[in-house]
Amino acid sequence: MALSGRAAAVAVVGVLVVLAIRSAVTVAVVDGLLLAAILVDAVLAAPVRTLQVRRSGDTRVRLGESATVTTTIVNAGRRPLRAQLRAAWPPSAQASQAQARLHVPAGGQGQVTVTIAPVRHGDCVSERVTIRSFGPLGLAARQRGHRVAWTVRALPPFKSRRYLPGKLAQLRELDGQHRAALPGQGSEFDSLREYVIGDDVRSIDWRSTARRRDVMVRTYRPERDRRIVVVLDTGRTAAGRVAGYPRLDTAMDAAQLLTALASAAGDRVDLIAADQQVRTRVLRPPRTAALATVTDALATLQPELVETDWRLVTTTVLAQARRRCLVVALTDLNFAVDLLPELRALTARHELLVGSVADPRLTELAGGRGDAASVYAAAAATRAMSQRAEQAAQLARLGATVVDAPPERLPAALADAYLTLKGSGRL
Repeated sequence: MALSGRAAAVAVVGVLVVLAIRSAVTVAVVDGLLLAAILVDAVLAAPVRTLQVRRSGDTRVRLGESATVTTTIVNAGRRPLRAQLRAAWPPSAQASQAQARLHVPAGGQGQVTVTIAPVRHGDCVSERVTIRSFGPLGLAARQRGHRVAWTVRALPPFKSRRYLPGKLAQLRELDGQHRAALPGQGSEFDSLREYVIGDDVRSIDWRSTARRRDVMVRTYRPERDRRIVVVLDTGRTAAGRVAGYPRLDTAMDAAQLLTALASAAGDRVDLIAADQQVRTRVLRPPRTAALATVTDALATLQPELVETDWRLVTTTVLAQARRRCLVVALTDLNFAVDLLPELRALTARHELLVGSVADPRLTELAGGRGDAASVYAAAAATRAMSQRAEQAAQLARLGATVVDAPPERLPAALADAYLTLKGSGRL
């Protein structure tokens, strides 16, 4: 049983009466009347044990958007239900109307809709709904928690979606509307057309030229059904913030854009997220649902404050991808040199693309010359940038393609690198 604020107010009035009429009889009468009213009110309240509670609504929502979850209360009893309903959502869910009052007639049903707008990606779980059923006087209530779990998964924002139309247009130039005249090592033959000035003479089809008495050249299109393995580093460096966002969030945004683009290109995308253990793995999702599947897997990822075991990562990739594919490693370039001992095993069998989030603050600091402190900061920033450039050069010498870009440019730059590799037939 629970007491309401109205019961407290009545008790305060009783205290004033006792103070005005100071006698033991007054105390006994006031306490007796108040206790009797509370007990009668609790007895007349609709029972909460027999209530049926159901939930319905959204189960997925993008960060920055809102979702609605409706709780339905079915009152099968013979007394009207005057209830206060509370759904226990975590603070990060930013639930509105988490507490609401509800009046349900006998034999009827009522609904309460809660709007949540999560501020963090991951699962927002509400395990139970607590119902307080008040009596007609509103002094006391019966209370019971009903376990009706509901989960809304907050998906990471797809901020780089705005780049997708432009990248798809570039893809169509490679495969579809404008056929490439220069074949790459892995390109597929598409058709023949007449030679025009500027075409590579190596693409001339001499047999067709002899038959038609016109110079004919072969046109090619990038191969489809290539395999891409996206590797996300969820170690401690992924927790570092660049331009206000964790590196992992930027990496997830880039992974979503790459997945959408590769699926449109007819390629298959796998996902591995790991540090000292494999946190999540997506294998061979359907092309039509690849983006949704990968995004759903990314939603539960959080940086772990541990060092990444690149030997484990390399072993996992080699075990998963036995044929040649494109491995996209999203990690911090300062620690990507940890890949070097394992790099030869990857580049011997696969094409490697390393994506890293560059800090634009370094560029700003490198230009400072206002005072002594600015000069020292500029020297430190210049040294850090030189170290990143040297680390990128070491990776490139071993056969990796390196993309080091600020957070707002990394997804698009990574997509451009993928299209370049695809167009040159290196996948």
